[in-house]
Amino acid sequence: MKALLVTHGTRGDVQPFLALAVALRGAGHDVSLAAPESYAAQAQEHDVEFAALDEGPNRLLEDPVVRESIGNGYRGLRGKISAVRTARRIKPLMSAVLHDLAAVARDTADVDVVVHSPALPAQHIAESLGVPAVLATLQPGWVPSSLFPCPMLPLPRVPKALNRATYLAVSATLRAQAGAANTWRATELGLPARRGGHDLLHDAGGAHRLVLQAFSPHAAQVDPAWPEQVRTTGFWFLPAAEAWSPSRRLAAFLDAGPPPVYIGFGSMAGPQADRTGAIVMEAVRRAGVRAVLATGWGGLGGTESSGEVLVIDQAPHDWLFPRMAAVVHHGGGGTTAAALATGRPQVVCPFVADQPHWAQRMHIAGVAPAPVHQQKLTAERLAAAITEATSSTPMRESAATLGALIRAENGAAVAVRLLEEHLT
Repeated sequence: MKALLVTHGTRGDVQPFLALAVALRGAGHDVSLAAPESYAAQAQEHDVEFAALDEGPNRLLEDPVVRESIGNGYRGLRGKISAVRTARRIKPLMSAVLHDLAAVARDTADVDVVVHSPALPAQHIAESLGVPAVLATLQPGWVPSSLFPCPMLPLPRVPKALNRATYLAVSATLRAQAGAANTWRATELGLPARRGGHDLLHDAGGAHRLVLQAFSPHAAQVDPAWPEQVRTTGFWFLPAAEAWSPSRRLAAFLDAGPPPVYIGFGSMAGPQADRTGAIVMEAVRRAGVRAVLATGWGGLGGTESSGEVLVIDQAPHDWLFPRMAAVVHHGGGGTTAAALATGRPQVVCPFVADQPHWAQRMHIAGVAPAPVHQQKLTAERLAAAITEATSSTPMRESAATLGALIRAENGAAVAVRLLEEHLT
């Protein structure tokens, strides 16, 4: 089998696809990954063939207005206006991405399957190559369910009878992008425009596509009424990079005392990074813990290392998290999965999108206190949550038990097997 994997976004969107690429290659298959060009080095590190795509909407994460909107969770009238303006800016940025994606299709030969995230309409690429398209989702919300409302929308609690209706927002968003996708498929792929091309769950003939849900049924709800083509595999974890080793500062800090608490908000960069940093530092002091602070994309500012706090840019989660007493994070699917796999209690401070969903799921699973939303973040609330996560024996035991289940799943290997069965 030769597979073309297509994704776009930040680290949490790309790394699982790189994990699948490594698993496919380990099973003796040929594979190529098309993703933002900034991930070329990571793909090379794992010896995965890589096709670079324009950074596209990723550039918006450096925009102060967008950063403020993300930090506020797009709440209020101002947030809604900003969301609309951001959506308008995405369209021209996506044009460059789609242009590169069409070039990938032209340069690709003898592919048997295209596996893609919902971020890009790569089902059209599969159609141009005459091969099946398989949808890979990193969070629930793409396949409608009557059991729970769409996890990707910041909705108030709705009556159960309306759960399925909440997924119409996702369908409407995809439908709104159909015009641009049809133009692109006609001008760059040489395909005729067709109705229903935005439908990620069905092929041109209306048959169900294979959908690989790259998360764990132990962490997210699974609807038994879903079509049999919807398969929940477990999380896709990238093998640890053999060449990585901690800096002397990090190694010395870990050896100098009891396990610290990790605090980092990944690619989420709020509007008041210095204020957030000050809140975090005060919360660490109040909780009386040692801490490793990962500044990431700038969500934590104004922080300096001290005897009890080490400030770093980033470190591999699979190496760092097992050495922590608890993991404080933003609730991104990738970070949530990494924290789960290491069996450590969590404190989740969600920003937007599916992050509140993961925060609530971790609380329900008994591995995290109630979510501390970024918009309501205070030193007192964060310190209380950190204290609960680091001192609760039931929470620590639940995290260890769930971690063992997550590690045993080997979701990427399950996905490889399902792809093999699908193509035969």
